[in-house]
Amino acid sequence: MNHLVLKSTFFILYLTFAASCQNSKKEPMGAQYPIAKKIPTKLEKHGDVRIDDYYWMNNREDQEVLDHLNAENTYYNTMTAHTKNFQEALFQEMKSRIKEDDSSVPYKYNGYWYITKYEIGQEYPIYSRKKETQQADEEVMFNCNELAKGHDYYNLRGISISPDNMLASFAVDTVSRRQYDIQVKNLITGEVYPDKIENTMGSSVWANDGKILFYAKKDPVTLRSDKIYRHELGTNSEDDVLVFHEKDSTFNTFVYKSKSKKYIIIGSSSTLTSEYQILSSDEPKGDFKVFSPRERSLEYSILHYNGSFYILTNKDGATNFKLMKTSEENTASKDWEEFIPHRENVLLEGVDIFKNYYVLSERENGLNRLKVSRWDKTASYHLPFESETYVAGTSVNLDFDTNILRYYYNEMGAPYAIIDFNMDDKTKKVLKEQEVLGGHFDKTNYRTKRVWATAHDGVKIPISLVYHKNIKLDGSSPLLQYAYGSYGSTIDPYFSSVRLSLLDRGFIYAIAHVRGGEYLGRPWYENGKLLQKKNTFTDFIDCSKFLIKEKYTSVEHLYASGGSAGGLLMGAIVNMEPELYNGVVAAVPFVDVVTTMLDDTIPLTTGEYDEWGNPGDKEYYDYMKSYSPYDNVTAMNYPNMYVSTGLHDSQVQYWEPAKWVAKLREYKTGDNLLFLDTNMDAGHGGASGRFESLKETAKEYAFILDLEGKIL
Repeated sequence: MNHLVLKSTFFILYLTFAASCQNSKKEPMGAQYPIAKKIPTKLEKHGDVRIDDYYWMNNREDQEVLDHLNAENTYYNTMTAHTKNFQEALFQEMKSRIKEDDSSVPYKYNGYWYITKYEIGQEYPIYSRKKETQQADEEVMFNCNELAKGHDYYNLRGISISPDNMLASFAVDTVSRRQYDIQVKNLITGEVYPDKIENTMGSSVWANDGKILFYAKKDPVTLRSDKIYRHELGTNSEDDVLVFHEKDSTFNTFVYKSKSKKYIIIGSSSTLTSEYQILSSDEPKGDFKVFSPRERSLEYSILHYNGSFYILTNKDGATNFKLMKTSEENTASKDWEEFIPHRENVLLEGVDIFKNYYVLSERENGLNRLKVSRWDKTASYHLPFESETYVAGTSVNLDFDTNILRYYYNEMGAPYAIIDFNMDDKTKKVLKEQEVLGGHFDKTNYRTKRVWATAHDGVKIPISLVYHKNIKLDGSSPLLQYAYGSYGSTIDPYFSSVRLSLLDRGFIYAIAHVRGGEYLGRPWYENGKLLQKKNTFTDFIDCSKFLIKEKYTSVEHLYASGGSAGGLLMGAIVNMEPELYNGVVAAVPFVDVVTTMLDDTIPLTTGEYDEWGNPGDKEYYDYMKSYSPYDNVTAMNYPNMYVSTGLHDSQVQYWEPAKWVAKLREYKTGDNLLFLDTNMDAGHGGASGRFESLKETAKEYAFILDLEGKIL
């Protein structure tokens, strides 16, 4: 679309955003949505029999499966044909706010300044560097726009620079299965060496000699990272030396280098347990030493500085974590000494170490805090943050010998800033502020607030809200409520320029900080997992009812959205309260919980037992079955629903949403819309280009805005 036409169209929409014409979109009589064939498959466990009529879809190589997915895509495209121009306009509108010729704030590492930049008209990043000063000539290391040619999907990651600055290892995935091939490029000559290591996590670590790489390889079936190898430059990867095999199927393993550069570190982790091994970076062919043997439910991570290790851990019941210290020689947990004690009301999330200071990343009452302290104990203070709807955290801080802390900050209604903070004199310098282009954005037009809903058990659930100052809070405004609620992953109240396409059309956007995340500390997570998982679902519903009661919205104008484990949340709430929402967006949803968790050949399954439980245990089996969206589909008037997935998804297999939609079609009453949209070229993260992913968001927004009658 012509840019001037786009601006005019957007301006008209902006002026008319307050006029809400609720439009009830229904499936027309006789609509030819796909009807999946039924082949009953008997699934039995603990004497309980489940009949899965759509189990046959569990095969992405089956042409009949592909035909069905394509038929669903055809139905979706036909039914939404009237929104295609609007989707394109939304895409262009979102894209127009983003600075195309943008670049990251340079950071210095080992004598070079490193930069990531984008150019106008290009989808992919360019990775470059400058020697010693930012005025030096630019050296382009990787132009992903050139490298991505000929690929429907392209993701380059894990760039690791050798100690002599001459070589860069890097990894590429062209399928979106998160199986990366590692290669090495000579940054002086531009030559890409023939060394090619397949099926890895993507990251790699150089020993101090600049000739040996360590990396993690994945199991080809489960995609669990289970082996650490040592590779010598110039040799065949088939001859790489296995240095560690993580045989416990509930653990993943990974490898990295300490910030001090002194140690190569192998980590093993499950949901509840950690273990590390260390090896001198100067002796890469030596034997790794276990830092402290794994103990069930003991979590820890390690940092090295000035002859000591610092351990972030939940040892001795430190639910919200504490910081401990030990020598390089005596690393077992019995030798750890307390450095920062556990605090009941403060979650310790991370530590950054500098020569004269250490910085704690904390969370209190849901809010990020950064605490700066000198090692010599002569100073200790928090950075001042005033809002209740902000995000703050440490950024790239690779240099030990500096008094500058780099951090980021944004409010839910205002763009992010990258800031250098002088820890000596407490002055700060804003290095970069996110630009919102298009000429319409004014942060004073938006209001943010945090409110608290009461859950069924009396617990207070925080909700972060953002909306345009001109909307009416009388129950007539449409509201999109989002949440994730699993793995202790906290969804902070971040700013999104993309979200403006809803806010400027009269939507309120709400993030429900439900149990299952860590917004209110580690207990908040513990109370939303395993046999308390249903708290996540009821919290979300109770937040919805609160927002209706307080007249932020109404049943006719309430929408819900979530992806992956948040898609499980969407599946649960539509089974529990289907008529509470006018529309639901479920992206790559994890909805066939019992069947997936019983199949230990599916990627991620065994590592998930501490999150969901092991259905091999009848107690967990029964509990999972009681909320699993697929198993609980019944004859109800489900809301309008848009469901998306990717054929190559390694996190949530495509057949989960495909089967779920097929079963919903069989059982649902009423004529509300139901769409399954499968990206036949991508996986869990969707399209790989910088702007291509906006097209997927445009589909979601167009679905919701169409239900609101806001497509002009």
